[in-house]
Amino acid sequence: MNHINYQEILRRIQESPSLVHCITNYVTVNDVANMILASGASPIMADDEKEVEDITSICTSLVLNIGTLNERTIQSMLRAGAKANVLGHPVVFDPVGAGASKFRTETAMKLLQKIRFSVIRGNISEIKTLCKGSGTTMGVDADRADAITEDYIDDVIAMARELSRNTGAVVVITGAIDLIVGKQQAYAVYNGDPAMSRITGTGCMLDGVIAGFIGSNQDQVLEACTAAVSAMGLCGEYAKEKSEGTSSMRMSLIDGMSLLNAEWMERGSKIESK
Repeated sequence: MNHINYQEILRRIQESPSLVHCITNYVTVNDVANMILASGASPIMADDEKEVEDITSICTSLVLNIGTLNERTIQSMLRAGAKANVLGHPVVFDPVGAGASKFRTETAMKLLQKIRFSVIRGNISEIKTLCKGSGTTMGVDADRADAITEDYIDDVIAMARELSRNTGAVVVITGAIDLIVGKQQAYAVYNGDPAMSRITGTGCMLDGVIAGFIGSNQDQVLEACTAAVSAMGLCGEYAKEKSEGTSSMRMSLIDGMSLLNAEWMERGSKIESK
């Protein structure tokens, strides 16, 4: 049983759409921008250190994604994050590949120390790395040994809850089972399709959707995050049915998000309160 008011969350997005500033992975930046637009928000992709503070100032929320990490954008992320914190704007952090290299792990930990995040979203291996300060991942993918199963879902939630309490952020762990964990409450989402993992950037796209949802629902970040994760999963299910392969599935994901409504979410969301 869940307590997500999809109609209210989507109504707020429609009536007060977020302007989302993204400093994100340049491999997936176009898909991220289009997915944000499909969700009802608007994107700005700006990562030069000279303008990120100005851009963050005119936006509603911020995404920091270290997928294509370099020294130049680290400084941009630090500046944008600091400005967002001063303005009280929600910030979404995606520690892509944390644990895969010393540079990525140290950068993720530095951002975690310097910026107050509203949401931290990653796969289980990346989140374990943030919790422990070190770890291993398979490039930008979760280690297969870390796959979330019902057998130890409570242990994963306990780990995520500790990170939430230490950082103040809602922790979103995506995988076969998606977990959205706050300081007290947690949700498990069972929407989605395994084929989504064969498309580069579904996680990056979700970052943008989350930022748009919470930018319009800043008083219910946990619930808005849960709705965003379920929405992405529903779009994955829709795309799998409509597509013939991974390329058409990628396009159908964005189509699905543009067609999303409260009735669809109420009918199709598979969410459990934990």
